[in-house]
Amino acid sequence: MNPLNDASHDGSGTAAAPILRSREWFGDGGKNGFIARHHLRAMGLGGQNFQGRPVIGICNTYSELTPCNAHLRLMADAVRRGVLQAGGLPLEFPAMSLGEPFLRPTSMLYRNLAAMEIEEQIRANPLDAVVLLTGCDKTTPAALMGAASADIPAIVLTGGPMLNGKFRGRDVGSGTDIWRMTEDLRAGRISQEEFEEFESCLNRSPGHCMTMGTASTMACLTETLGMMLPGGSGLPAVDARRGVLAEATGARAVELAGSALTPSAIMTREAFENAVRVNAAIGGSTNAVLHLLAIAGRVGVDLRLEDFDRRDIPLLVDLMPSGRYLMEEFAYAGGLPALIDRIRDLLVPGTLTVTGDSLLGNCAGSPVYDDEVIRPRERPVQPAGTGTAVLHGNLAPRGAVIKQSAADPALLRHTGPALVFDTVEDYLAVADDPDLDVTADTVLVVRGAGPKGYPGMPEVGNLPLPKRLLDQGIGDMVRISDARMSGTAFGAAVLHVAPESAAGGPLALVATGDRIRLDVPGRRLDMLVDDAELERRRATWNAPASLADRGWTRLYVEHVNQADQGADLDFLVGKSDSSPGRRAF
Repeated sequence: MNPLNDASHDGSGTAAAPILRSREWFGDGGKNGFIARHHLRAMGLGGQNFQGRPVIGICNTYSELTPCNAHLRLMADAVRRGVLQAGGLPLEFPAMSLGEPFLRPTSMLYRNLAAMEIEEQIRANPLDAVVLLTGCDKTTPAALMGAASADIPAIVLTGGPMLNGKFRGRDVGSGTDIWRMTEDLRAGRISQEEFEEFESCLNRSPGHCMTMGTASTMACLTETLGMMLPGGSGLPAVDARRGVLAEATGARAVELAGSALTPSAIMTREAFENAVRVNAAIGGSTNAVLHLLAIAGRVGVDLRLEDFDRRDIPLLVDLMPSGRYLMEEFAYAGGLPALIDRIRDLLVPGTLTVTGDSLLGNCAGSPVYDDEVIRPRERPVQPAGTGTAVLHGNLAPRGAVIKQSAADPALLRHTGPALVFDTVEDYLAVADDPDLDVTADTVLVVRGAGPKGYPGMPEVGNLPLPKRLLDQGIGDMVRISDARMSGTAFGAAVLHVAPESAAGGPLALVATGDRIRLDVPGRRLDMLVDDAELERRRATWNAPASLADRGWTRLYVEHVNQADQGADLDFLVGKSDSSPGRRAF
């Protein structure tokens, strides 16, 4: 396909199908076209740039407030080279950057805002295709959601994972080893000096978390969905081959311009089915559940929470937090194309990608170079059915999730008394109290951490263990909340309980001392309290006062859907289009 179109504003050349969207702006021979063109001339762009060249937007989530994405400035330059080499006109624009390290109360509060901004910038501007530069956790799903709603040809390039951390002769992983070392510090197993030395060794390069956290998970799933060039999810951020990939991404965006290969044509029901299956095989983050549900909603795909409970896919990628290695090893072992080819019989064939070929076609013959990192099917890290489990019961009528591969197997069937806290701050205030009434059988319950209640649904579900238990050598316990947890985290944490407590879900009715039964093999989560007692409690329950009184947070709380629907805003769900807005002149 040649998407170039020489229908220029001065009447030269012959218009060729497909008509480029940017011609609505630059192809007008009168005042409107003049205004659009002459402002580009102010940037030193000559008239040849308006002669039907595809206009490629470079949507950049670079920000020094998002350290994971701080190198995207260089990636944008490489994309620009590729666009120019292929005959397109690159125009870079910024988008809200969502960084896990700094944003409060939680970056998840702003995912939908970033998606809205990206959608509107794409739709409102003279773009024929867009390259989405992303990296840190929420930037990738936000970009996919926005691009899906605008639905012009789009292609993603993630910034890539950072190099492995190195601490005292061993590899350490962002997030995963932070949780371990923090607990060791609280338990007195390491000194403050060791902890600070570890801090200086963990992040050795630009890039996002090198564990199979949410950023790496969403990169892998973006490639699986077909929205990234093959191999793009795994290469380290500082690998020179990522620059080459950026050039190829820019060039491919030019080829996509004006085509029918839009996000809605690529991200089909079958593509989402493959993403769910790959998420199980890589031991992906539970946050992927929320993000895939939200993205699917933007393209009108009926993806449901129950679709994520895959009992037929083994865990094959041996990466932290479920395994031993990090993203560097995954990339060098062959990366996602090698995994895809290894499990091709478990995937739906024929799903299109931004290459124009199918996912399985892109990955055909991709070798695995290290069977320890990407395991053969007969020797999985964990057997089929041990990935994300979806639970239901009287404590989670609309569902909850648990990442089995990262939990102590002994806790997957557990009954114990609840110890309930209305906020995470209430729990943290007493977590180190040596007299806290808690045992290894206790079920920690924290509510008020859902989409509406926090607001924004923070990553606090992997609650730090009470110091009293740490001192006894206990390393895991059952924790239940309407919160999320970092994809880098581990533990027997039941998450995303829906409906959340602030919306009147049964989590709001649990009392300290109630017996709670977790049965992951049976996919159940129940409080052993009779219905009459629960109704009595409900009659006296009052919704907590909203913490949102203005601006975006108020809009979010009034319109956010529950976790089982992806926590998107209710008025953003559903297909949209790329129709340019009304003329301003």
